[in-house]
Amino acid sequence: MKPTLLILAAGMGSRYGGQKQTDEFGPAGETITDYSIYDALEAGFGKIVFVISPAMELEFTETYMDRFPSSLNIEYVIQDVKHVPNGFEVPSGRVKPWGTAHAVLMAKDVIREPFAVINADDFYGRLSYKIMHDFLVKARPAEYALIGFTLLKTVSEHGSVARGVCETDRDGTLTAIVERTRIYSKNGRIYYEEDGKNIDLDPNVKVSMNLFGFMPDVFEHLEKQFREYIAENINSARAEFFIPYVADNLIKSGEASFKVLGTSESWFGVTYQDDRPHVVNMINNLVDEKVYPSPLWK
Repeated sequence: MKPTLLILAAGMGSRYGGQKQTDEFGPAGETITDYSIYDALEAGFGKIVFVISPAMELEFTETYMDRFPSSLNIEYVIQDVKHVPNGFEVPSGRVKPWGTAHAVLMAKDVIREPFAVINADDFYGRLSYKIMHDFLVKARPAEYALIGFTLLKTVSEHGSVARGVCETDRDGTLTAIVERTRIYSKNGRIYYEEDGKNIDLDPNVKVSMNLFGFMPDVFEHLEKQFREYIAENINSARAEFFIPYVADNLIKSGEASFKVLGTSESWFGVTYQDDRPHVVNMINNLVDEKVYPSPLWK
């Protein structure tokens, strides 16, 4: 059975100032996600599942879906802030989505096979998908993975970014991962901000860009942990249930293992509008080098 690609596309894009998931970066109007799907199919993935917000559904179904070949197996699910376990009521002032792990949980009814998770606004490179595909077709339950990128190559010159900072053993097995939501690069230094303090980070440390690989048994863990998380955070306006939070809990409990898979690919993506010219230039270069056809979908 071919692995599925799960695309997290429900983010609000508040720092970007718009829906970067559907913004056009390629010479024929392609999105970053278009290239991710193309690369994943080339690597051997089968079905594509999108996680979108309620506000995106009309544009997604009536406009965006038309670009893909009819033979492509695409489904979508909705991530709504109201999707919490029975017995809990979301405060009326909560509008921010519950985070990346919650987004993955929304796909539990449509994914029955091994699957990879990606952000809609990140470019990971074709080799990264091939590496993840080859892991997933051999993995067993509770054997998961992530593609590790070097922190120095994933920061933005235009503001803070969020990254899952990894610790590994000598065999490349993840021993801990922490989501740092305010990582900066300034004056040749990389640090994260926490409780008003700036704490230095090793620029060569491996970080997660949310290219994770899971077996379908992960949904049981997500449901259990989300119920526990909601019990503590239901009244928070900003708390987010992140994939690294779940991964770290599973590692510490011994319920699952994560392999950190290296890649020689260069990551790029958009957090801010000022990141956009660089992404457009990188994609145009890949098209000029015949890595991708133009238009991508014919």
